[in-house]
Amino acid sequence: MGRRVTEESRGVLITGGSRGIGAAVARRFAADGDRVAFGYRSDHDAANQTLEQLNGDGHVALAANIADPEEIPGMVAGAIGALGRIDVLVNNAALYSTSDPHRRLGHPIDAVGYKEWVDAWRLTLDVNLLGAAHVTHQVVRHMLDSDPKDELPRGRIINIGSRGAYRGEPDVPAYGAAKAGLHAMGQSLAVALAPHGVSVTSVAPGFVETDMTSALLSGDSGATIRAQSPFGRVAQPGEIAALVHHLASQDSEWVSGAVIDFNGASHLR
Repeated sequence: MGRRVTEESRGVLITGGSRGIGAAVARRFAADGDRVAFGYRSDHDAANQTLEQLNGDGHVALAANIADPEEIPGMVAGAIGALGRIDVLVNNAALYSTSDPHRRLGHPIDAVGYKEWVDAWRLTLDVNLLGAAHVTHQVVRHMLDSDPKDELPRGRIINIGSRGAYRGEPDVPAYGAAKAGLHAMGQSLAVALAPHGVSVTSVAPGFVETDMTSALLSGDSGATIRAQSPFGRVAQPGEIAALVHHLASQDSEWVSGAVIDFNGASHLR
């Protein structure tokens, strides 16, 4: 059991928190006694299931499509209303597949037409980069307008990027480009927000085992994917969550601006 949820615990907002990495991050913060708000697009059952798994009370799930800038202020306001304040933002929401869970949002340049290419880029950037940028703006304005709590850092922002930003994503180039942009945004904001006591870091995971990747890992490609790392496996969501939790701690200020490779030595740079 984590520490008891109290008014002195931190308020944490996680985008894309109903499943996978986001749900693991939500559970990790809640286990430590923090109050968690997480955004999700439309899967109410998954959101409710994750909400029920969170230790303590005071948590909330907020439905919002962060690809739509008009929905973001309401989501952030809902989180502030439920938590009282936001001390930590985790930009996790990302699009890698279409609404059909069995079809990746593939758009290799040598195999798709122009309309499909344009649609894939627009949709991916709207969620993976612009959505994160717009959520960050709203949360940062709140952080700067709020007095820091005693013995707590003023604000922590952690972006969930990707190894694909460096390794390349030939089948989903918009995904790799969006994640590279997310890393760059984090570094720019780290410089801009340091004078205000807010740190910004990014994590660049490799392949992570989630419900959305289980089909790939159980199929013929599973062994090849695991062999990318000399450890012979892929990451678990809880491992990402543990790192994110540390980056939100008081001890992590000096890592601000970093992009942390977290891929089991599957790609070195």
